[in-house]
Amino acid sequence: MELLNDEFYMRLALELAEGVAGQTGINPAVGCVVVKNGRIVGMGAHLRRGEGHAEVHALNMAGAEAEGATAYVTLEPCSHHGRTPPCCERLIAEKVSRVVVAMTDPNPAVAGRGIQRLRDRGVETAVGVLEGRAKALNEAFVKYIVSGLPFVTLKTAVTLDGRIATKTGHSRWITGPEARQAVHTLRHRHQAIMVGKATVIADDPELTTRLSVPALNPVRILVDSSLDLPETLRVFGGEAPTWILTTERASAESEKRLRDKGAEIIRCGDGERVNLVYAMQELGRREIGSILLEGGGALNGAMLQAGLVDKVMLFYAPKIVGASGAVSAFAFAGPNRMSDALQLRRVSVEHYGDDWCVTGYPEYTPVHDEEGE
Repeated sequence: MELLNDEFYMRLALELAEGVAGQTGINPAVGCVVVKNGRIVGMGAHLRRGEGHAEVHALNMAGAEAEGATAYVTLEPCSHHGRTPPCCERLIAEKVSRVVVAMTDPNPAVAGRGIQRLRDRGVETAVGVLEGRAKALNEAFVKYIVSGLPFVTLKTAVTLDGRIATKTGHSRWITGPEARQAVHTLRHRHQAIMVGKATVIADDPELTTRLSVPALNPVRILVDSSLDLPETLRVFGGEAPTWILTTERASAESEKRLRDKGAEIIRCGDGERVNLVYAMQELGRREIGSILLEGGGALNGAMLQAGLVDKVMLFYAPKIVGASGAVSAFAFAGPNRMSDALQLRRVSVEHYGDDWCVTGYPEYTPVHDEEGE
C-alpha cells in the first residue's frame, strides 16, 4: 500500500508532467496538484509554450477551495513576467497556505526567487520532494536554459556484436515492434531528429512519428556537407519541416534546388565538413532544445568525439551478424588503451519484447571544432 504523504501527491504531479513531455517546446514539462482537507481539488499541467502554466490550470480547477490548500508543483513557481504572469503571485493571490516543490528553477538568473517570494508572503514551502525524478524529466530543459544548447540523445538499434547493418548495408529490422514503438515515442518527445546524409540515402526514411495514437513530428535535421541530397527523398515534403546543415562551400544552385523542395538550409562553417559545434549553437539559437540523434556510425562517432552527446540509448537485439564489413554503430578512431574508452555513467536497462535498451550518460571532456558529414 502506498503511503499518503508529500511524495504521494508529488508523484501524481510528476505523472501529469510526464504525460505532456515533448509538447512544450523549450519550456519544461510541469505538473501541479492542489489538495484541500485530504481531497484533491485541482490538477493541471503546462500544455503548450506561451499558454497557462501547470499552477494556473490546477488553481482554475480548484476555484475557491484553493484558499488554505497545499499545492504540489514539480518545478519552482516562476517569479517573473514572461509570456504569462508569474505563478508565485497567483498562488499568493489564491491564498494557498503551503507549496511543495520538487526542484528549483535551473535558470541561475531566477533560481530560488519564486520560493523566496512565497516565503516572504507567509506561504509555507518545502523543496526537494522527488527532486531526482523531476530533474530527470526535464534534463533537456535544464541543459538548454543553462547553456543555450540542445540536449542530444543518441539512439541506435544494434546487434549483440555492435552492428547497425549487415555487410550489404541491410538494416530492417534489427529490433522488434515493441522497441520500434519506443523509438517513435522518443521522436514525439524530442523537438528534432538528426541524421547524416548516408543514412538518408541508404534508408530513404520519412523521419516522422508513427504511432497508433496522435503524436508530434520533430523537425528533421539532415547533415550534408556537399548539399547533394536527391530531391526525390521522402524527407522532403510531408508533415514535418526539414532543415539541412551544410557548409559555406556548398553551391548556391544546390541550395536553391533543395529550398524549392521546402527545405531550410543552415550553413555551418567554411570547412569541408559541417562544424558540429557551431551547428548545435545555431540550432539552440533557433530554439531547438532537444535532439534525437539517429545517425550512422560516422555521425554518431563525430558527435561523441565533439562532446555533443548528452545521453546514449542503445537498443540491443539478440542477434549476431558477424562479418568484418558489417556496419558499426560508432565509426571513429577511438583510444589506444581501454582505460581511455568513453565511459557511460548512471546506466539503466529496460526490456522491450525480446530486445532491451541500455541507457547511460557519457563522461568525457568536450572537444571543440569537430566536423561531421
